[in-house]
Amino acid sequence: MYKHLFSISIYLMMFSAVGQEATTAHKDSLTQLVNEYYELNEVIFQKGSTPHQVDSLFSVFTSDFQYVHEKYGGVYTRQDLYEGYLRNQSNGGYDGSVKAIEVVQMMTGLNAVAVIKRFILKEEPSEEQMTLFEFRNGKISRIVEYW
Repeated sequence: MYKHLFSISIYLMMFSAVGQEATTAHKDSLTQLVNEYYELNEVIFQKGSTPHQVDSLFSVFTSDFQYVHEKYGGVYTRQDLYEGYLRNQSNGGYDGSVKAIEVVQMMTGLNAVAVIKRFILKEEPSEEQMTLFEFRNGKISRIVEYW
C-alpha cells in the first residue's frame, strides 16, 4: 500500500512540476512579447525610423488587434493605429524625444500582462503609466492604456 501511495505522490509531484514549467514558460513568452513591443517602439520613436520598422511592430499583433486609449480617442483598430504610426512618422512626430521606455513593473496573468512603465525623455522621465496587454495565439490582441 505504501508503495502505491509513494508512486502516486511521485506522479503528482512530476505532474505538478510540469504544470508549473508550462505556466512559467507561458508567462515568460508573454513578458518577452511585451518587451519586444516596447523595444520596437523605441526604434520607431527615433528620428529617421522607417515604415519597415512599423511593419515589424505590427507583426506582433493579431489581425483583429485593438488599441484602447480613452484619453486619446477611445478604440482604434489595427488599421487605424497603423495609419497613425505612418502619419506620425511622415510628419516628423518621431523625432527622438523619447529616448527609451522603462518598464518599472510587470504582473503576468493568464493571457494578460499589466505593465507600469514610463517614457525616458530628453529632459526627464515621464510619470509612471499603466498599460494592459491581452494575448491570443502568441500575439498581442489588445492593448488598453490607463493614462
